[in-house]
Amino acid sequence: MSNLLERITVNPKQCGGRPCIRGMRIRVSDVLDLFASGLSAEEMPDLEADDLKAALL
Repeated sequence: MSNLLERITVNPKQCGGRPCIRGMRIRVSDVLDLFASGLSAEEMPDLEADDLKAALL
């Protein structure tokens, strides 16, 4: 599980310091919102399966 959490990064100079996926400008909160709205993992091609698992943790 700790390897998954390493995929979540926080940089005060990026996205207002909010947690992002692997330093990309994809916020964890946005991933969760997309899942909640019904978007599937296949519809998020920039993210790997472990990125999605980390966001859900």
